[in-house]
Amino acid sequence: MPERRSLLESWLRTDCGLPDFTLKPASEDASFRRYYRIFLADGETRIAMDAPPDKESCGPFVDIAQRLQRIGVHAPLIHAQDLEQGFLLLEDLGAQSYLDALDADSVDRLYGDALAALMTMQACAEPQGLPDYDRDLLLAEMSLFPQWLLRRHLGLDLSGAEQNMLNEGFAVLADAALEQPQVFVHRDYHSRNLMAGVAHPPGVIDFQDALRGPVTYDLVSLLRDCYIRWPARQVDEWAWGYFQLCVQSGVLQDQHERRFLRWFDLMGAQRHLKAAGIFARLAHRDGKTGYLADIPRTLGYIVEIAGRREELASLAEFVEARVLPGLCSKTSA
Repeated sequence: MPERRSLLESWLRTDCGLPDFTLKPASEDASFRRYYRIFLADGETRIAMDAPPDKESCGPFVDIAQRLQRIGVHAPLIHAQDLEQGFLLLEDLGAQSYLDALDADSVDRLYGDALAALMTMQACAEPQGLPDYDRDLLLAEMSLFPQWLLRRHLGLDLSGAEQNMLNEGFAVLADAALEQPQVFVHRDYHSRNLMAGVAHPPGVIDFQDALRGPVTYDLVSLLRDCYIRWPARQVDEWAWGYFQLCVQSGVLQDQHERRFLRWFDLMGAQRHLKAAGIFARLAHRDGKTGYLADIPRTLGYIVEIAGRREELASLAEFVEARVLPGLCSKTSA
């Protein structure tokens, strides 16, 4: 969109007082937002966010950034803003995401930092005034799975029995989410949205869709990441360690222990159904096909945990028999 870039450059020069700079794309985003890295004459860098106001609003980003900064979470500082035009000038948190930095040697340190920041958000961030992660939204998110992945991408015609199975499964997953304690939810707390090369890590980005919702949502986003996978036993150990932190901080209570891992597993299934649908939508609606390769990993988590969650048995069987083979055939084609 050359006209948006011209408007942005003009704003940077006139309103932000940056007479001499170079602008380069900084990252791809799964939305209508665009990010540019600004190279200044003195060697410093900034990030410019362009959010077309007819498609996106910068207001929630500004609101959540300020909430996180007040509690000591490293969200990018906002140097300048023009909400009417949809422009923000931000602190540059660097180019090294967790996804770039994670390996067997670094994972415990990086996840330790990420879990500490998550605990701070859940214990201290103000959820007042945020939208609720209610039943309608939970179900609407899961509906992306049949709409965009099953029908649009794979061309599947669902039988009445298969549609009923999905509807019943979605209801169970929504119930499990709503019975959890409700806290501040980042909503995309994973390896691509956590920055490793900053002081006071992690740098936290892409938080503008934050809600008040289930306590396990961000935890499962991080530990059962759509973009990188860790051994199931290690994930369980991290999850239980976080449960202990939750009890110590007052976010959860001892009596939640019996239900915690079930909440974690079923919340993951809800998120992974949603994510698989979003990845297919990005490919077919927005031309962003790179996310298709992440769908088998994402849905594989549902198959993995179905052995200990009877509620997921039929869904996992459907995914294994009808969905994953279709994804593999499309990839090979």
